[in-house]
Amino acid sequence: MNVLDAVAVFTAGVAAGGINSIVGSGSLVTFPTLVALGYPPVVANISNNLGLVPGNISAAIGYREELRGQRDRLIRLGSASLIGALIGAVLLLSLPARAFDFIVPGLIMIALVLVVVQPRLQAWMQARREENGHRPHGGPLLWTGVLGTGVYGGYFGAAQGIVLIALLGIAIDDDLQRLNGVKNALSAVVNGTAAMLFIGVWAFGGARINWWAVLLIALGSTLGGLLGAKVGRRIPPLVLRGVIVAVGLVAIVNLLS
Repeated sequence: MNVLDAVAVFTAGVAAGGINSIVGSGSLVTFPTLVALGYPPVVANISNNLGLVPGNISAAIGYREELRGQRDRLIRLGSASLIGALIGAVLLLSLPARAFDFIVPGLIMIALVLVVVQPRLQAWMQARREENGHRPHGGPLLWTGVLGTGVYGGYFGAAQGIVLIALLGIAIDDDLQRLNGVKNALSAVVNGTAAMLFIGVWAFGGARINWWAVLLIALGSTLGGLLGAKVGRRIPPLVLRGVIVAVGLVAIVNLLS
């Protein structure tokens, strides 16, 4: 890796960390950058996952005020993220890289639709809560949705934040910024769990990792995650929803191009 390549990877890491903190889909910056520099897709995917973990953690730390009082929710939903991430990481190491080529764009589009209609769906969910009782953790349907998102995140991860924020916003009656903090924490669980599995497999010669790429993305995403958290926490809910949709549309275009 020459100096220009290193600068490109670090810069992509900063951008990805900021995007993941505010919305999600930061992998759509770093992953294509690594592929463009000549790294094989699976190597780029695994190295990218490892590098983004510190950024996910820094983003969650940046939202620590919004995460106060949500420990039980995080433990409950975090268990779904952990299990899903393990399944997704195993799929990445076992299946052809083309397995999700047609699923990923559709999944992102569904998530964007959910974000757009979230206020109406949330009103409908509120009416059902009043009839059936309040579920502060979203119930079994949300847990299952978070599990499925964890599978997707462990396999590829791009735009998992968009899916998570859509699911959380519909299933839980809470402030969008507090839910964005939960999204960042769950994304950290998914990427961190997958990363530990990848490192374990690498240690036994079963996975290829470019550690220079990991280091540069880690440094960049950590900085970007902290900066993104400061910006994201000041964005009004309506504007944040618009940013989510815009980034999601760009993600779909990149995946289909």
